[in-house]
Amino acid sequence: MKISPLAGKPAPLEILVDVPRLITAYYTEVPDPSVPEQRVSFGTSGHRGSSFKRAFNEWHILAITQAICLYRTQQKITGPLYLGMDTHALSVPAGATALEVLTANGVEVMIAVGDEYTPTPVISHAILTYNRDRKSGFADGIVITPSHNPPHDGGFKYNPPPGGPADNTITGWIEGTANALLEARLQGVKRIPYEQALHSATTHRHDYVTAYVNDLGNVIDLDIIRSAKICLGVDPLGGAGVHYWARIAEQHSLNLTIINETVDPTFRFMTVDWDGQIRMDPSSPYAMQPLIEMKDRFDLSFACDTDYDRHGIVTRSEGLLLPNHDLCVAIFYLFQNRTKWHKEAAIGKTVVSSQMIDRITAKLGRQLFEVPVGFKWFVGGLLDGSLGFAGEESAGSVFARLDGSVWTTDKDGFVPCLLAAEITARTDHDLGEIYRELTHEFGEPVYDRVQTPATPEQKEKLANLSPQQVTLTELAGEKIQKVLTHAPGNGAAIGGLKVMTESGWFAARPSGTEDIYKIYAESFQGTEHLHHILEQAQTIVSNALAASPQKLGIASKANQKENP
Repeated sequence: MKISPLAGKPAPLEILVDVPRLITAYYTEVPDPSVPEQRVSFGTSGHRGSSFKRAFNEWHILAITQAICLYRTQQKITGPLYLGMDTHALSVPAGATALEVLTANGVEVMIAVGDEYTPTPVISHAILTYNRDRKSGFADGIVITPSHNPPHDGGFKYNPPPGGPADNTITGWIEGTANALLEARLQGVKRIPYEQALHSATTHRHDYVTAYVNDLGNVIDLDIIRSAKICLGVDPLGGAGVHYWARIAEQHSLNLTIINETVDPTFRFMTVDWDGQIRMDPSSPYAMQPLIEMKDRFDLSFACDTDYDRHGIVTRSEGLLLPNHDLCVAIFYLFQNRTKWHKEAAIGKTVVSSQMIDRITAKLGRQLFEVPVGFKWFVGGLLDGSLGFAGEESAGSVFARLDGSVWTTDKDGFVPCLLAAEITARTDHDLGEIYRELTHEFGEPVYDRVQTPATPEQKEKLANLSPQQVTLTELAGEKIQKVLTHAPGNGAAIGGLKVMTESGWFAARPSGTEDIYKIYAESFQGTEHLHHILEQAQTIVSNALAASPQKLGIASKANQKENP
């Protein structure tokens, strides 16, 4: 992975997005549905793209929103739709377009008081709050966000009544219907003027901030944070939760300093990410450089991405905590300190998260639920209480309320940050110190993730890897125990390949949100062993992306017996 010379440095003017041109392209460029890159495509979490590339334009939002309206009618979803958006430049125009279509279709829409930005978890919280104990008339939601993607991107996600990301069946139907509407040049799309939609009897203002902030004491022990008087810092990264933190601090009397409340669609206040792009990724040491430099000012500091479904924790002892380390500490703490949780509540993780979680789960006597990348796989378990915690290596997680009932069914960046404060207050140790203690008992893994640009064709090849394409029986000197293309927890396709040995593993899969592929690897034998794993993994991926079908050069004898 080639690191840009700009990485970790303040964003230079020449890389800032031209917002007027971006918005103009949103309204004037028309996608060609015969071009794959210009069609509606729901990846890991919604449709994303840039209006410069005709991948996120007004036509896309008109078609997707009409498709959602048709889906609601088909499924008899008659409750309100909670509509939220983040601070990306394309979010506001897309929100206006969506409201025009929703209102024309007679949908009751809940938009934020004062046009406040609305984080992803807050939409999930609102849906679940409304639907609690209902037998009919369920609510659903739309979140307009490309998450941590660069400033030139837009994104559009649908959350059905269970409150979390829509599953593949739903997104497949919406995607297919939206593309049919594009091909028909929007015939069948209902729409009214924005001003009329804004003042329609079906458009309502909802105080998302108050409803969410007032409820936080039911998922976090705020009393212990308050009484410990620990000094907290937060950098909102210019995202949708920017104005939530002051309310949280004031309402719950927390000693919390907000580093920067600037909202700017160019995100010019960011330091540049590894590839020379601006990316609001709280797990990236390059994007988090300003907060890392301040680590000694606070007992604990943290940040979230633009739609607040990911988080990053900065400790005095370790600086920016690796996401897997954060997950491990949270799991170890929660399942020993949430006494009202059900004794059978399991721990959810994605296939690319650390095997340290497996070891901690076994120690706790809990069941592990391992699924493909994508938080949609956790929604059912979080909703019915069979999962107490769900997390993924990309710094996204959520957990149950203090009483064991569901909090949100989407990732929530706020609550893991506040949980880190609770852990620090209760144990008098920061999360970095606690993770170090865990390694004494469970071993010390080293983990890495490599990202490389990839075309849509290359991503498709990688997603369709199979165990039958491989031949070798060893990885980095160890016998291969399993080759997986389906997740052990639910049997769903990984969309790539995972190869496991006794003390290491790697997984390769295309990104569901950007034109890159990712190789994840971990070793309990140290850095040199990890490098050997990555070298072999990269060779395998290179072969997989070659033009002609061929053996990939890695497999197990039990290739034959994949463990789905």
